[in-house]
Amino acid sequence: MTDNDLTGGWSADGTWSDETEWELGDIEGAAEGEFVPVPVLAVVGRPNVGKSTLVNRIIGRREAVVEDVPGVTRDRVSYDAEWAGKRFTIQDTGGWEPSAKGLQQSVARQAELAMNTADAIVVVVDATVGATATDEAVARVLRRSKTPVILVANKVDDQKLEAEAAALWSLGLGEPFSVSATHGRGTGDLLDKILEALPETPREIIGATGGPRRVALVGKPNVGKSSLLNKLSGDERSVVHDVAGTTVDPVDSLVELGGKVWRFVDTAGLRKRVIHASGAEYYASLRTRSAIEAAEVAVVLIDASQPISEQDQRVITMVEETGRALVLAFNKWDLVDDERRVQLEKEIDRDLQRVRWALRVNVSAQTGRAVQKLVPAMETSLESWDTRVPTGRLNTWLRETVAATPPPMRGGRLPRILFATQATTRPPTFVLFTTGFLEANYRRFLERRLRESFGFEGSPIRIGVRVREKRGKPRR
Repeated sequence: MTDNDLTGGWSADGTWSDETEWELGDIEGAAEGEFVPVPVLAVVGRPNVGKSTLVNRIIGRREAVVEDVPGVTRDRVSYDAEWAGKRFTIQDTGGWEPSAKGLQQSVARQAELAMNTADAIVVVVDATVGATATDEAVARVLRRSKTPVILVANKVDDQKLEAEAAALWSLGLGEPFSVSATHGRGTGDLLDKILEALPETPREIIGATGGPRRVALVGKPNVGKSSLLNKLSGDERSVVHDVAGTTVDPVDSLVELGGKVWRFVDTAGLRKRVIHASGAEYYASLRTRSAIEAAEVAVVLIDASQPISEQDQRVITMVEETGRALVLAFNKWDLVDDERRVQLEKEIDRDLQRVRWALRVNVSAQTGRAVQKLVPAMETSLESWDTRVPTGRLNTWLRETVAATPPPMRGGRLPRILFATQATTRPPTFVLFTTGFLEANYRRFLERRLRESFGFEGSPIRIGVRVREKRGKPRR
């Protein structure tokens, strides 16, 4: 039984309101599925030729951020795809510009890295424009590659543009496949060709057999999420630049740490509330929330050299609301002096009191200081997130706790706690069956005692109250 099996919901005062009965007792959480490595397809090309639109068409859903502005995609972004029963990973990349400078140079490097690690490559060219100098430069590089290459002539919306597509034979990459990513024209035949080009297993497998735990790297813009991912992976997985908001899409990377494979997602920095965002920023905010919901543990990066901001607190609240395990990583610790440390402790006591249970790690993504300490913090948080307390042990603890500190009187009566059970894990969720309502302060007291007795470091826990309704007297 998982959270989705509960048909009720939590009210604002913490009471569980249910519509149907559910099974109680020892209910196991969902087991991790077996991790099976799949081949990787890289989609490359110059800016604004429709790479992200094609990716969305292939995966069958709108995941890659698409906007009618060149350069929206800046990182290598991975998505799961399937066609004709065969699974593979597709990597969307930023536009490839041979003469790019600054930020665009970093984007170009991401595309080159994707080409070097992929099992097959799709090169997208705008058929309405024809082969440009940039397209020819890409073709020269790929003609030397041993990786299978598929040339795609995009924006061929009708038969009239087939002649323009045929002109792309001049690139020397073989027959151009005419498609319209926007309308879906020709994408089925393209997918058949892609399956022919992809091997059964990827050429690069990060070594572990268990399913990787999913980690979301979240925080406000320019806090160092991409730098931390690059430091952990020992590779430039994400574009790093001193321009805030460089990451737009969540960047999915498999990284081996501490003898285990972890699936990290580098997310867009949250600048504004979603309702105030627009365009690519709006979609990036939605992707970030989706990435948190799909993760098991969230590592929230906070700039330790600056005061804790409202944005930092909003990100933590988002993680808290989704019920994910949480690690607070105070980044840029190399810039923190003694005076700032004292001030930071005061800010933590004042602003982060509600997440005292979260594990804290002081790191520097720039220098690599203590980044390896994130692994035991994540492992501890996930262990707590998965923890189940046996019903007998839980009720023994409850009787002792209530006997020592009874709940406060309410309406002249003392509510009795009849029974307790852990309804779910991920996060640990407890339901108390009572004869009367329990005040919020007493529920918080029980949460503190639960943590003292059973741990739950790094994981939120939820306590709901289910009040037994009084049965009316039978009519004569």
